[in-house]
Amino acid sequence: MRAKTLFTIAAMTCAAFAAPAHGQGQAGGRAPIMLPDGEVKPLVQSACSACHSLGNITTAGHSREEWKTTMSMMLNVGAAVPADKVDALLDYLSTNFPEKPAPPAVLIPGDVQVSFQEWKLPIPGTRPHDPLAGPDGTIWFTGHMANVLGHIDPKTGDIKQYHPDTPMSGPHGLVMDKQGNIWFTANFKAYIGKFEPSTGKFTEYPLDPEARDPHTPLFDQNGILWFTVQGADMVGRLDPKTGEAKTESVPTPKANPYGMVITTKGIPYFVEFGANKIASIDPETMAIHEYELPNPDARPRRVAITTDDVLYYADYGRGYLGEFDAKTGKFVKEWPSPGGPNSRPYGITIVNGIVWYSESAVKPNTLVRFDPKTEKFQTWAIPAGGGVVRNMTHFPDGKLALTESGENVVALVTVKNPGKDGIATK
Repeated sequence: MRAKTLFTIAAMTCAAFAAPAHGQGQAGGRAPIMLPDGEVKPLVQSACSACHSLGNITTAGHSREEWKTTMSMMLNVGAAVPADKVDALLDYLSTNFPEKPAPPAVLIPGDVQVSFQEWKLPIPGTRPHDPLAGPDGTIWFTGHMANVLGHIDPKTGDIKQYHPDTPMSGPHGLVMDKQGNIWFTANFKAYIGKFEPSTGKFTEYPLDPEARDPHTPLFDQNGILWFTVQGADMVGRLDPKTGEAKTESVPTPKANPYGMVITTKGIPYFVEFGANKIASIDPETMAIHEYELPNPDARPRRVAITTDDVLYYADYGRGYLGEFDAKTGKFVKEWPSPGGPNSRPYGITIVNGIVWYSESAVKPNTLVRFDPKTEKFQTWAIPAGGGVVRNMTHFPDGKLALTESGENVVALVTVKNPGKDGIATK
């Protein structure tokens, strides 16, 4: 599934949180969008335009399998499509809005070898969003469109799924506390959730109703949970001991605060996907300081941090990897991603100084390795296709955990020759 699907699905998920309708795709005084004729045209007009513009459909282009995945996601969040009309609707969409050309994966050879393990998830249209590398070697993940927290044991392939108490919560980002509890952002319902694996209990911490679209959560060194709130243009913090949450608006309008990291000094940094900026938060006052990147078209989406507080960010808008030094507050350098300006770099992590990320718009998606010391890239095609790798994380031994949203797949990547990265995998 290409990166354009990100926007299609994001708009379509509004059924889950009761966003206002856009009618027949008419917006801003423009002429209504005309759909091709067909038996299910009225169904598309009624079911799909209930909460978003028909332009999200007419500007998309997918294979039948990709449309099937997208429809499964929509059905998971309540799209009003009768079961006996699903196949006809798939025929209509795949015929009239077929797959469009995508940039090809650019494969750069190198000395490092990797292997992939991939697990197809049992619920169609789960849309695995973020992964979490557990201390026991297992993988947790959020099932954004299936209202699921999932758990995979790579040794056995066993998959367990847990549903939050509130339907259609939209689990998004997740993080583990020192007690082994899983904390997550309820993207559709404006709360922070906690799941206790030992008891199966869910606890909800409501946010300000204006804090729609809570996004990425992270714990600082003092056990305070920080998070971004993309749609509401906010950032926030939650004290798990008291349950008190506080949010703060970002100075730049429509900044879309997205990925976040915490420095060794306990200072949260986040990237602004709606602007060419990186920002820090004062842990005490929550005052936000923004740093403008040199190129006005930069759109950093995800970010990772080294042990000496150097940030590397995925510039989704321009197809670049960028470096920013938190110690100096200065932009350092940037490199064009191997897949080109339309490659859409996205999920990213750093292992012992090596930057790993994925290009989400090339087909298939790629796993990219970048060595800042040599400034050399190496890339691999993701076997199942990737389907937009929205986030990735790593284990202490250097293995990578990835979520392949459009493919309904969670993956584990093992680096085979550890001498290159100084890790202990075999």
